[in-house]
Amino acid sequence: MGSSMTKQQRADVRWALSDAFVDNEVDYAAIARRTREFDRDEVKRILFEEVAPVCHSNLESTLPTIWLCFNREELEDDIEKMLKTKNKSWLKRKLKKLIATWLTHRYQYIWAELETHYQDQLAP
Repeated sequence: MGSSMTKQQRADVRWALSDAFVDNEVDYAAIARRTREFDRDEVKRILFEEVAPVCHSNLESTLPTIWLCFNREELEDDIEKMLKTKNKSWLKRKLKKLIATWLTHRYQYIWAELETHYQDQLAP
């Protein structure tokens, strides 16, 4: 497992991880299958620093608007905009780091589920 990803692979990982934030039954096994070839630390970082900041509000709302899947193109655009904004300001970088820390604690169950499925897929 290498930690470097192409732009397309990174987009594919983001897309897979966004499934954890829909208002529907989450297929963690499918997400794990789609992301297992990549470095787990990088996948975890992408989950909490790139995908969760953009997608978490769907789970936080009383009536989530996204129940089946996010729009792939919009998801990628929103994440890229967030990352560019973050890189322009020291204050925004610190704020985004604080938010990522909160999201890591708030949605730890997502990573725990994925880890379980990664382990299941390794078992003979």
